[in-house]
Amino acid sequence: MKRLMTCIECPQGCRLEVEADGTRLISVTGYKCKRGQAYARQETEAPSRTLTTSVLTRGLELKMLPVRTSKPIPREKLFAAMEAVKRIVVTSPVKAGSVIAPDFLGLGVDLVACRRLEKA
Repeated sequence: MKRLMTCIECPQGCRLEVEADGTRLISVTGYKCKRGQAYARQETEAPSRTLTTSVLTRGLELKMLPVRTSKPIPREKLFAAMEAVKRIVVTSPVKAGSVIAPDFLGLGVDLVACRRLEKA
């Protein structure tokens, strides 16, 4: 199966033509740097995304705290991650970078705060 994709690894935005057999990369053309080939392989064989969202707070200056995963997680885990995020409520002041949920979903990544929040 062949498909087109745009590489997002550098500002060039190369148009890649990717040939794959299910989840196995066969060939890539159209890249201008080595990162394009690596990007096509990762997107074909094991796509992952950094989850950025917000969690509820109680007793803090804002009702929602922006959070993100410390590393990308498998794309197929995004819906499960969002379900888990719905159950998180932060009640203590936090600093930017504070770990909100260690080893989030057992994936070896942390859910971290993206800003500081103080008591209301």
